[in-house]
Amino acid sequence: MAQQYDFNRVIDRRGTDCIKFDFAVEFGKPADVLPLWVADMDFPAPEGVLDALRAGVEHGIFGYSGTKRDYYEAVAGWFARRFGWTPEEPWLVKTPGVVYALAMAVRALTRPGEAVLVQPPVYHPFFQVVESNGRRVVESPLALRDGRYAIDFEGFETAVAENDVKLFILCSPHNPVGRVWTPEELRRIGEICLRHGVLVVSDEIHCDFTYPGHPHTPFIAAVPEMAEHAIVCTAPSKTFNLAGLQASNLWIPGKAVRERFRAEIESTGYSQCNCLGLAACKAAYRTGEEWLDQLLVYLKGNLDFLREFLRHNLPMLRLVEPEGTYLAWVDFSALGLSLEGLEDLIVRRAKLWLDAGTIFGTGGAQFQRIVLACPRETLRQALERLKAAVDAL
Repeated sequence: MAQQYDFNRVIDRRGTDCIKFDFAVEFGKPADVLPLWVADMDFPAPEGVLDALRAGVEHGIFGYSGTKRDYYEAVAGWFARRFGWTPEEPWLVKTPGVVYALAMAVRALTRPGEAVLVQPPVYHPFFQVVESNGRRVVESPLALRDGRYAIDFEGFETAVAENDVKLFILCSPHNPVGRVWTPEELRRIGEICLRHGVLVVSDEIHCDFTYPGHPHTPFIAAVPEMAEHAIVCTAPSKTFNLAGLQASNLWIPGKAVRERFRAEIESTGYSQCNCLGLAACKAAYRTGEEWLDQLLVYLKGNLDFLREFLRHNLPMLRLVEPEGTYLAWVDFSALGLSLEGLEDLIVRRAKLWLDAGTIFGTGGAQFQRIVLACPRETLRQALERLKAAVDAL
């Protein structure tokens, strides 16, 4: 009989030095806020991962570690099974995280002052890795049409052409708006970038979280003619809750791009990944499929719970229906509050710690991002707090 996982179990994470629960005061929040902000999960990793970590700890030696073919087979096998796409072994480049990889791509593939395009509202480190490395952010905002976000392809190409964009950072699936881009949308993006000589870095860290009817397609699988000019960034960190172990896997088919990227990493002095992170990654992709399949059902239940709670108790708040990720993007504009008033409502009155939409750039004002990857009781408590605060306005 298949093992059944209990995602309802509430695990107290306080006192473990986790950013989500233990650093509210350092982030300027009251100590007693309930956090549903940073995108990690309140669920323990799959048992196979824990077994691999126990074995590593029991061995007791944590020296410099690399990977052999079995690591590639575990990671590539996952993408073959889940997405029908088998990346090749020479393409694999490992980094301690996807955000680090984005920064290295910006440094390796563009020059100071050159333009990098993003699609706001979007994961806020996209802006940071461009600006902190002396490059110029160019925006092609997503269009919200009838409650669903879409790409303005004409505006996208105009932004590319008018700003001589050299690099595009794609968020796929998109954080925070929850779009899972279709193969046709990805192909249109690829055609524009190929036409204008734009390199693409596709952040696909949320690829394993999609809802029924919205399958994820890796960018290179959708646009194979862009293979020599693209990087696909993946990691087990979101999927299996392993962010703190710092291991991610990039697929870079183009030899020239791969060599430039590797050289940039070497210039920082970084070499081997965390030995336990590599062991956890390999074990996750080998043994974590059943766990993930059950988790996806549970997360859909959380999304259904949120949708129904809002409909019955807070109908003025509008959920942008996600196609992927474990994030909810909720429009609070009908409350008619200023940005300061909205912050006061959520943080001071509801005692919640969410991600304010303003950090995601253009189009984010009046939105809040809510992490759904928690026990349902935690989500219920958060929504009850929010309802009480709104009712008291």
